[in-house]
Parts: sequence; structure tokens; C-alpha cells
Amino acid sequence: MAYLPTAYRPELQIVQRRLEHLAAQLDWVAIQSTASPWVQAVRDNPPPFWAMESLLKEYPISSNEGLALMRLAEALLRVPDAPTAIALTADQLGRADFEGSADSALARLSSAAIAMSKHFLPEQADQSGPSLAARIGSRTVVAATLRAVQLLGKQFVLGQNIDEAQSVAAQTRKQNARIRFSYDMLGEGARTQEDADRYFASYQNALKQIAKINQQVALPRDADGISIKLSALHPRYDYTQRDRVIAELLPRVWQLCEQAAKANINLTIDAEEVDRLELSLTLFEALLIHIAQHYPQWQGFGLALQAYQTRALDLIEGVVLLARKHGVKIMCRLVKGAYWDAEIKRAQEMGLPHYPVFTHKHHTDISYLSCAASMLAANDVLYSQFATHNAATIAAILQMASSSGVQGKAIPFELQRLHGMGEGIYREVLKSPDIQCRIYAPVGAHRDLLAYLVRRLLENGANSSFVHQLADESVGMDLLLQSPLHIGTTTSIALPLDLFKSGGQLDQRKNSIGLDLADEAMSQALRHALEKTQVPVVPWFDNYRLQETINNAQNGYVQWSQTTVEVRCATLERAADELENQMAHFCALLILEAHKTWGDAIAEVREAIDFLRYYANQARQIMQPLALPGPTGESNVLQLKPRGIWICISPWNFPLAIFLGQVGAALATGNSVVAKPAEQTPAVAMAAIALLHKAGVPSTALQLAHGTGETVGAQLVGHPEIAGVVFTGSTPVAKIINRALAAKDGPITPLIAETGGVNAMIVDSSALPEQVCDAVVQSAFRSAGQRCSALRLLCIHEAIADHVIEMIRGAAAQLTMGSSRELSTDVAALIDVEAASNVARLKASIKGKEVPIVFAQKRTQSQYSNSNLMEPAIFEVEKISDVSSEIFGPVLQIVRWSGDPIAVVQAINQLGFGLTLGIQTRIDSRADAMAQAAHIGNVYINRNMIGAVVGVQPFGGEGLSGTGPKAGGPHYLLRFCAEQTITINTAAAGGNATLLASMKA
Repeated sequence: MAYLPTAYRPELQIVQRRLEHLAAQLDWVAIQSTASPWVQAVRDNPPPFWAMESLLKEYPISSNEGLALMRLAEALLRVPDAPTAIALTADQLGRADFEGSADSALARLSSAAIAMSKHFLPEQADQSGPSLAARIGSRTVVAATLRAVQLLGKQFVLGQNIDEAQSVAAQTRKQNARIRFSYDMLGEGARTQEDADRYFASYQNALKQIAKINQQVALPRDADGISIKLSALHPRYDYTQRDRVIAELLPRVWQLCEQAAKANINLTIDAEEVDRLELSLTLFEALLIHIAQHYPQWQGFGLALQAYQTRALDLIEGVVLLARKHGVKIMCRLVKGAYWDAEIKRAQEMGLPHYPVFTHKHHTDISYLSCAASMLAANDVLYSQFATHNAATIAAILQMASSSGVQGKAIPFELQRLHGMGEGIYREVLKSPDIQCRIYAPVGAHRDLLAYLVRRLLENGANSSFVHQLADESVGMDLLLQSPLHIGTTTSIALPLDLFKSGGQLDQRKNSIGLDLADEAMSQALRHALEKTQVPVVPWFDNYRLQETINNAQNGYVQWSQTTVEVRCATLERAADELENQMAHFCALLILEAHKTWGDAIAEVREAIDFLRYYANQARQIMQPLALPGPTGESNVLQLKPRGIWICISPWNFPLAIFLGQVGAALATGNSVVAKPAEQTPAVAMAAIALLHKAGVPSTALQLAHGTGETVGAQLVGHPEIAGVVFTGSTPVAKIINRALAAKDGPITPLIAETGGVNAMIVDSSALPEQVCDAVVQSAFRSAGQRCSALRLLCIHEAIADHVIEMIRGAAAQLTMGSSRELSTDVAALIDVEAASNVARLKASIKGKEVPIVFAQKRTQSQYSNSNLMEPAIFEVEKISDVSSEIFGPVLQIVRWSGDPIAVVQAINQLGFGLTLGIQTRIDSRADAMAQAAHIGNVYINRNMIGAVVGVQPFGGEGLSGTGPKAGGPHYLLRFCAEQTITINTAAAGGNATLLASMKA
């Protein structure tokens, strides 16, 4: 049962209710009066260079300098080899326009490093100035930049270990004894069990060290505490792994809670992404039950809550109910939220009905204040902690706390800020002796701050942020402290379903609707469909009916080609709408017949919908006659016409999306189709054809021919009356079709072929290992490696190879193999026995050393009823040329490289395949040069290599990987058409009336 309502509701309605919730609670004039002196004091006495406010003033994130500094901060510290470090620094600094010579740019960066070193490294102050300045030169650009980035890391990380952090904290408390800390053992999330074990040990040690200096306080809120990330404690902290997470993670978190409770220390669970929230609440309630049973007096258990979520108030109300239900008093930290851009992109990619976060900044501010009011009102079970750097928000909280107090005493609460940020404002706010403040303090090696630091910079460095505007004295006090208490007229970002509405003339379609399986109602619809769906038996095509089928197709072509393009396109769009309505049913068919996992099934149905809408929208444009210029008295028109009967041969790995993509393209352009699906997945094809017939496609214009490629496929391809063949499958079969078409008498028959490839990913030493690991595991093992675009060959720089390979091995070990019927399954069965035996045979022929993987989820007979299940496998090979053929399954081969990355690209080109290429690097110029050198159809930089989106990443390769044009691209429909030019002598019937009329004028 879900704790919360759906995250996907209309934003404006939610904001309106939040405003009503805040009605009459705030006097904004008084708030401005309280906050103005703080702001003015900060502007009159600004923080030193290394404070966030000053840093943003010197290097705004929106500037090239700020962007360069941010990217260098994200990557430079982790680069182990000098050549890459130099290339990265030159690349980023070279892109910044410092309005002067390179020397002035270097001088500014170097002076920044020197200024910070004098503050943070006093023991080196006597030598850092002259020695660094004396070394200004070509190689010293890197040294100076590295020093600046190291000191930037020191600014945002309290200490590289808990002992160092506590030492810094003690120095801070000498200035203000009321300051408390919440230590965060820096880490973004475990990919392997080894990662999770390391983070767990780090948390345990931190609690032990905090307990040593805890001065026997009465309440945990009066002492330092710790913040933990659940995703750091389990490598598969994901809604799809719910049962496993509860069984494995809950005991581990309870150990930490017990340790904190015994020491009377506060422990807060940090907030993470929207799709993990329900799972977090499940664990949260289970922990509350344990606390109530074993440590009912402990008041240090806490939860971070994100105000930018549209259901933030629902979350607070739910947490309050749980705390009262179990009789436990807890601590709650209210934050704005740190994953906003990722949540926006996820909703767009998934085609969700609304965003789970507010799209206006001031709407988040409204939500924050509304949540704060509810938290203060629940002070019987909540100790409120308000994390903010906004002076107006602080003043508003003080006002609400005071007015909500009893017997003239304000409700107890605390304010929080991030280490390294908001120092100026809090310097002024804490002049009041009644205000408590806690600093959220990351702890860890500077090179590990990466994603954390960049998120902090982006959040607080955005032009609309308070911290950024505070440093900009051109922003007046009224504007800086203006009231957020008004509703936006529309969402500031187009809704996910309207993503393509501004895509230009050739793309004005509606985005396909998706399902978020983390949403209980959405996932339940798919469960119900699975329970009632059965895979029907599809009759085999009778070869004796071949000529009858072709005759029907010819009749269908005459009828369909004479149907207006508008009617044809509207028919395809009706089919797309109906497919959307039947999404759960088609997902169930894909899961049962094609062994698709739940996520893959949803993605495929959406892709099929997108194909139909995209080709319909495009056909409307390109099928219109095009008037061409020419001499007077003459009309010249170019137009596209359908070719005739097309044979569409689709594969089993995308039995709906590729099937409907091929068929939809042929039908949109007025051709008739005989469709031969893969023999393993005819039921999906039959259901898709029935849907198109119901939408209005004549039965003769679209016919199903279910059979083997050697029989049915070969006869269809060889028939003299066909006008074209579109094929997706293996390169050897494509060559057989090509030879068969070439051998026929009569017209030359066009072939559109998309085949597979030895798809490679090149990783240099500037790449983020965690990002590489995620991209590799998804690209190589998702869909059991049965994608044309799947990663087959990983080329990784030798300087980071050991670490990254070990991370990939550990992440692969956490994958779950099993039935596609189960949501938890990551890797389902290969399509059939033949496919499994082919993969096994090719695995045995690999010239390399296997990387052993010990899978966390052991096989059981009940889990593995399908004999075609194959565990992911990883091999190390000596050189790129050793990988000469595609293994269509969950098999990854790895080669180490060094030297020139362009040489690696050239070696990949020599394999002859050209479908997909992944590039992982933080050096922008290198990524561009590699992409330009690659003879590859689809190049993906710093992301995975699968899941091409229709109209966004047109898909198709070259060389041994296909003929083109790209499916889902603006040139695809042209191959299904013949071109015709019509020239008319308009003056033939008695002179050029138009010319004569122009002379009179």
C-alpha cells in the first residue's frame, strides 16, 4: 500500500492549495524588515573570496569561467595521469573568455589559489605566494588550477576523515558555541557490495567518534550527529528490489540506529530521488517500530524532506502520522532539494503526465514555507530543522515559530546551512542568542566530492538563487526579498507530454505516455494485465497462398496509395492512441512472449507509439508537392510517390517497436505491406496488425506472414512484384537478402537494412567511474544484451582500468536473473534455445581471460524455470582486433588502452561495424574529435548507449551495421518513396498571361 498520493499531479492546483494553507500566516513586510539588515550587512562586509557568495561573484556559473571551474572541480582531482590532466585543464580554460590574454586568465586563477591557500594552509603561506607566482608558465597552468580545485574542495568538505572534520568543527565552535554539526560521510551511492560495506564502516566509525566527544547532552538535538544515505548502504537501493532491500538493508540501518540511540546521537536519513521515496518510507516506518520497542526515549532519529517535491506537504503529514502512530518523537530536516534537473529529465524521458517537482522556483519557496508551518504545528512529535541560505525564508520561519509558540515562548527548532555556504547571512542571523544552527558537513576525500560539489554549485549558483543574487549588488533589496506568495500562470517548462510540440516543422507530435513503476497505481495496472493476458497461437503462413497474398497487397496498394496523406496519417495516429490505451496489455504480451523486463516492455510500447506519430507527422510534410523555381511560362513541381508493395522483416528483440516502425513508415507514405515478424514473436505482431486494421488500415494493405526466414522470408523477398524490403537483423542475413534482390530480373529493388555491430565504448581517465559503471552495466546487460545497440567492447584507459573493471564486476554481481514476469528481474532469459547455444558457443571462442563474477542472488529452481537464462559475463582481451564478431547476449569484452585516443577510434573503425559508440570523457574537445573520427552511426557521450528515442536520436549504422537511412529520423520516409518531377508549359494554350499581366502592372 502506498504511503503517499501519486507524484504526478497538476502543479498549479497544488500550489493553490499551498497558498491557502499559508493564508494569513505571514506578514511579508515584516519579513523584509527583519531580513534587510542581514543582507545589507553581508553586502557591506562581504565574506572572503573562498565563501560561496564571493566565489559566485568572481566566477558566475553562467559564465565560461564559472563553468570551466565547475567542470575542473568535478574531474581534475581524480585524473591519475599527467597527460590527461593537462589536456583537461587546457580544454576547459581554453573555452573560457577571460576578456584578455591567457596570462591574465592564469593570473586570476593562480591568485585565487594563492588567496585560498593563505587562508586554508597557513603553514604554507610563506612560500605559496612567491613560489607559485614564480612558476607561472605552460605546465604551471595545471599546477595552479589543481591547487585552486583542491582548495575549492577543502571549502566544501569539512575534513577528509571524521577526525579531521571534528577538529575543524571544534575550531568553529570556539567562535560560536551554539553551532552543531551533521556529518555526511561523502558518497553518492554504492555500486557494489564492497562500496556498501565501506560506507557502512565509515558511518559506524563516525558514530563512534562523535560519541567520544558527546558531552552527555539531554537531547540528541543538542549534540553533533550524522546523516546517512540509504543508497550508500545497499548497491540495489531501488523500488524494483523492494523485498531484497527490506531484507538486507533494514538490519544494517537498524545497527546504525542502535549505535546512535545508545550514544544519544541524532541520525538523519538523507532524502534521495522521487522514485525511492515510497521505499524510504517503508524502511522509515519499520525503523520507527523498532525504536518504539527498544529505545522509546531516543529523540534523535530523523528524516530529510524535500520541499521541491509536489507532494512534500503530503509527505510531512504522513511522517507526522507515523510518528504519532508509533509514539516516537523525531527530527525532520526540511531542504529545498538537490536533484531537480534529474527529476525534470526523468519525467520527460518517461513521458509522465506531470512533473514530480515544482517548475517555478517561487513555487518551491511556497511549498517550503507551507511545509515549515506544518512542521512547527506538529512540534509534539517533530523537532524541526530548516535548511536554507535564503534570508527571507529564515525571517519567515522566525515569524511563524514565534506566532505559533505557547505562553509567549517560540517553538524550539534549528536552522541549518551547508558547510562553505551561507556564511555571511548566518554570521548576522546568529547574532541573536536564541537561534540554534547546525552545519551540514560533508566528510571525505576531496576527489570524492565530485557530484556533490557540482550539485551544490548548480543549486546555489543559478541566476535565480538567493546566494547568487546576494553577491550581485545590482539586485535591489525589494527584488532580492520579494514575496514568493503568488501563483504562476503556467508551468515554466513544457509538460513531458508536450516535449516535442516545439520540435520544428517536422516534429509537432505528442510525446508518448509512460508508466512509472515506482508509482503503485501505475505498476498495479501492469500486474493486472499480466494476470489476465495469454499469448495466442498464431497460424503459420501457407506458402501456397504466396501469390494470393501478393495480389491482395497489390489491390491494397492501389486503394491505400489513392487515400489522401491526411487520412493515412490520421489512421496511424488513431492506432498510436489506441496502443497507448492498451499499453498494459501490450507490455504483458512483450513480457510473456519476448521475455522483456517490465521497464523494457514499457519503453518498447512507447517507442512504437512514437514511431507511428513521428512518421505520420513527417509524412504530412514531405508528401506535399514542392514547387521549384524556373523560367516564366512554366510550372515545375517535385513530389514523392509510394513505390508499391514492401516486405517488412522485423526481429524478435524489438517485436513491437521495430515492427511498427517499419510498417508505419511504409503505410504513411502510401505503400502496402506484407509483414514477416520474427518467428519467435508472432503474437505481438498479430496484435499490432489487428490494432492498425481497427484504426482504418485496409486488410489488403497490411498482411501478416508468419513463418521462418528460410521459407516465408526468402519467398517474399524473391517475389518479382515487390517494390522494396526493409530488414532488421543480423549482418549475414542482410547480405543474403541483398544478394537475392540483386539476382532478380526486373527493376532494382531498394533494401533498407539495419544490422548489429561490435559496439564499443571508449573511456579515458577523466571519466567519472560511477557514471562509467552505470553506463556499462546498462548498455551491456540490459535486455540480456539482446539489443543491436548493446555494448560489446569496452576500451578503458590503463590508468583507471583496475578500479573501474572491479566496480563493473561488482555492479554486475548485483544484477538479478529470473523470470520476466517479476519486477525485480534485471536479466531475463534469452529468446530461445538456439540463441542461448549461439552465445555459449561464441563465449567459448573468446581469446581472453574471464573476469569472475560471484552473483549476490543465487539461482533457485523456482526463480529459474527457463533454461535459456544466461548470467552476464566479462572477459579481458589483449587487443581490439581480437573482437571480430558480435555476441548477441550479456557478454562484455574489455581491452585496456593508452596513448592517443584517436588511434583507439581508428582501430574500432577497422572492425568494419558502425552502429553505436560510447565516449566517456570530461575533455570536450577530445570527445568532439573522437566523434568526428568515428565511422559510427550513433555516438553517445557521457551516457549509456541504448534506448535511442524516435526523432531525438535517429538510429542506424553504416558499414557492416546497415545501409541507412536512420529509423526515427527525418530522412527515413524518403527511401520508401519514388521522386517525380512534373513540368508544365503553362503558356502552351495561347501565350503567357502571367507575364503579360506583370508588364501591364
